[in-house]
Amino acid sequence: MTEPASPKKKGVDIIQLLPNLLTISAICAGLTAIRFGYEANYEMAVKLILAACVLDGLDGRLARMMKSTSAIGAELDSLADFLNFGVAPVLVLHSWSLGDSRAGWIAVLCYSVCCVLRLARFNVSSRMESEGGAHDFFVGVPSPAGAVLVMFPMVVSFAVTDMSPVSPLAVSVYVGLIGLLMISRIPTYAFRNISVGQESAKFYLLGGVLLVAALLTYLWTTLALLTLVYFGCLIWGFKSARKDKDKK
Repeated sequence: MTEPASPKKKGVDIIQLLPNLLTISAICAGLTAIRFGYEANYEMAVKLILAACVLDGLDGRLARMMKSTSAIGAELDSLADFLNFGVAPVLVLHSWSLGDSRAGWIAVLCYSVCCVLRLARFNVSSRMESEGGAHDFFVGVPSPAGAVLVMFPMVVSFAVTDMSPVSPLAVSVYVGLIGLLMISRIPTYAFRNISVGQESAKFYLLGGVLLVAALLTYLWTTLALLTLVYFGCLIWGFKSARKDKDKK
């Protein structure tokens, strides 16, 4: 009597691993940013964190587009977010301005804890499909945006080369405030839900090309201006959400 053949294990296409590869690449970028930060190569450190932001925006979308989402990928993405947006930016800032300040280290800890709490809240909300602020708003500042905001003093110093040194105490207070924004209940507009008409799409494409050209040519000045625009969007989103709440 012959034994029944054991079922063949289903393989995984190499292309299906691409989203996780992007996530791991983002982790490598975040870790290398910390190294460059403590070697005083701050511009390269910030560029690597920005690269991690781009990779973070691509991996999830690519996984959904390829229908290769998984529980492991989701956990890996969350761990990468904490490293790249909750640890790397403030450690680079610590090396840049806060090394000799005890208040600075407290601010670093405050920001990192706020980031991990923000990610935990987001993960729970995502599983329950009840992310606050309905579909148009996040609750609090997302961690990638928080990383860009917290590096704003550094970006301004790169753009304005003759700027006087920033007070470590002022940077510490700023870092703590950005951390609090992440765990706040402030509605943050979700730009992923923006749609444009077909007739105006070409103008948005042209604007995107000009923005990329500005970033490639005047990186720090453009990034500083974009950060200021985002601060304005936070105020606008808060007011819009309040108006929607008053109408209900």
